[in-house]
Amino acid sequence: MIRCVLIVRALLRVIDLISEWTGKLFSWLCIVLIAVMSYEVLMRYVFDAPTIWSFQVSAMLGASFYAMGWAYVHKHNSHIRIDIFYTRLSPRKKAIIDVAGTLLLFIPLFIVLTDVAVSTAWHSWVRNEKMYETHWYPPAAPLRTIVAIAICLFSLEAGARFIRDLYLLVRNKPYD
Repeated sequence: MIRCVLIVRALLRVIDLISEWTGKLFSWLCIVLIAVMSYEVLMRYVFDAPTIWSFQVSAMLGASFYAMGWAYVHKHNSHIRIDIFYTRLSPRKKAIIDVAGTLLLFIPLFIVLTDVAVSTAWHSWVRNEKMYETHWYPPAAPLRTIVAIAICLFSLEAGARFIRDLYLLVRNKPYD
């Protein structure tokens, strides 16, 4: 039993560490995005020579740092929500709502999302799919893969939160 508890604690620490570091690492893409957009503005309005690649690159960068931040934001409980009643509840009642929401809504939704994202990424690599929003036609597979990885990381972090909430319900004290 103690060995199982130690393994779960270690697993939760690893999941939290992955969420923390991917969130911090991919947040740097915001600076790259600013540089790409600044370059495009300079080329378009100063030199009257717009690029064909900047729109698509900025969309891919934005989607990448947005998606890879999901697990980080979930770890820090920073998702936007309407919590008129939730904030007034005790930690135990919050845990009841979170566990029920995870079981009834999150798990079914993310099983479908994970399946769709992974199969879409796989098919994108196999078919050599291109993005067609511009005449540049970059490959779609890298972005689709990042989104699939982000959904998997978000699911792991949600699982870690679920275990902590379940612990609070069973032991009536927060997970340390």
